Amino acid sequence: MIRELTVRGVYAENCYFYIDDVSKAGFLIDPGAQAGVILEVIQRNGWKIEKILLTHGHFDHMGAAELLREKLVAPIYIYPSDGIYLTDTYLNLSANTGNPVTVPHYEELYDGETIRLKENSQFYLKVIHTPGHTPGSVTYYSPDAHAAFVGDTLYEHGPGLTQFPGGNPRELEESIVRKILTLPDDTILLSGHSSPITVEQEKEMLL
Repeated sequence: MIRELTVRGVYAENCYFYIDDVSKAGFLIDPGAQAGVILEVIQRNGWKIEKILLTHGHFDHMGAAELLREKLVAPIYIYPSDGIYLTDTYLNLSANTGNPVTVPHYEELYDGETIRLKENSQFYLKVIHTPGHTPGSVTYYSPDAHAAFVGDTLYEHGPGLTQFPGGNPRELEESIVRKILTLPDDTILLSGHSSPITVEQEKEMLL
């Protein structure tokens, strides 16, 4: 099961729950703000969050992560080259918001890695390194759910932004064309700031 929750800090951002229907365990992806609201949803549904997964290190995708790590006793994961974003408020864009955000505790994950639940090892996400928005941006892909959590790499209206520190237009284009749009056409792309769109629909728009 995939559930979207729009949380509101400085910006509105879509965080996602990817939950195993059988065990009710699962992953929390990009908890950008409103830790209390996220916790209430988890508790109301009786879910057990095993891992907190970040698509990249900008504050609007990880602003609630540290508090949730403590409350849920669930580790935070990010691609290595975005690890520095979690402790540098200039890089994570929170320095001038009036509420600088850091995440000092995190684990690393890698391109091609499979992230599995302890409760059900057949429930998993594949890590696809999709740099461009940031150097360590990743997409979490579920073949079983026909879904990919793309963060800010891609939106329903086109590519993500590259003007922030570490952004790279060439890398972003390669990530989209070679790694995301090569997923099956029926794959639903779930982004941080727009509505879902399929790979087929995105191809018609971009290619």
